[in-house]
Amino acid sequence: MMWAPDRIDVNGASLEVASFGPPPAEAPTIVLLHEGLGCVALWRDFPEKLAHATGFGVLCYSRHGHGRSDPRPVPRPLDYQSHEPVGAVLDACGVSDCVLLGHSDGATMAAVYAGSVSDMRVRGLVLIAPHFFTERMGLDAIRDAVTAYENGDLRAKLAQYHDDPDGVFGGWSGVWLHPDFARWDVSDAIDHWRVPCLGLQGTDDAYGTLAQLDEIEGRIYSPFERVVLDSVGHTPHLEASDQTIAAVTVFCKTLHALEQAMVDPSF
Repeated sequence: MMWAPDRIDVNGASLEVASFGPPPAEAPTIVLLHEGLGCVALWRDFPEKLAHATGFGVLCYSRHGHGRSDPRPVPRPLDYQSHEPVGAVLDACGVSDCVLLGHSDGATMAAVYAGSVSDMRVRGLVLIAPHFFTERMGLDAIRDAVTAYENGDLRAKLAQYHDDPDGVFGGWSGVWLHPDFARWDVSDAIDHWRVPCLGLQGTDDAYGTLAQLDEIEGRIYSPFERVVLDSVGHTPHLEASDQTIAAVTVFCKTLHALEQAMVDPSF
């Protein structure tokens, strides 16, 4: 049952939204932030499975320019990952108590938001294949993706899910492969987190290595749990769905139980 509107207006752009499980008045919400080429549909059945396993509500939306949301001009600014209007999305959907779950670019956006905005609605972070800095092998993988888009079937595949596949792909690859972006680093966001974090990374991820989780572990002041998934690539929530959902469920339920105990010691 959908509890959020299927479209919301954020900063003058109409964004597509999907929601699953209980509404915010009945349970906390897991808010999903998708990858650089993602959208609502490309989460596939993960949101519904996650809502069922955790008992939390799950909210996902397609960012401006993605999926069926309004198109977005390109090129994008090089710091676009630091300016995702997460708070405005929470406002528009009535979310009052949440865990931000981001994948790839979405994980970076969740991380930066938690480190730069004092938003008491955000109670925890789940970061799947996050990026805090560029890695040579990841940039090489993006160059390979450009070849697949220009000469292979990647454009046709993306066109099934995005109204503006050229804008989505060009906006993403244009930033990551810009010469100035090689020095990009938002690791200092971790220093300002004051909520627990779960980080998940596949050992066969072409876009990032365990150095990203190491960066969290070396800087975080809050509780941190890392889950390394052997022989898993860039999409653990799809490639190792059961393991990912199990880890997220334990994290969310533990977090909620601890908060309930603080409010009601008899809980």
